[in-house]
Amino acid sequence: MEISRPNQAELTTEEQQELEKLRAIIEQASVDGVITQGERERIALAMRSDGKVTLEELELVRTLITEKVSKGELVLDYL
Repeated sequence: MEISRPNQAELTTEEQQELEKLRAIIEQASVDGVITQGERERIALAMRSDGKVTLEELELVRTLITEKVSKGELVLDYL
């Protein structure tokens, strides 16, 4: 399902860099197929580093973590 956000402003260069940094952290954490408590905390810290959590960050987590967990491709080792 595609979500339309017609009133949303384009990401700034800084926001794009933050998003790419978060992507790299998530990909590094999930390379072994398991997200540990420490990795989860590192991801959460990266998301909150600028004092806000954006829709793009949440979408990235959904795509790179939640969907893989639901497909059995990734395990959360902190539940």
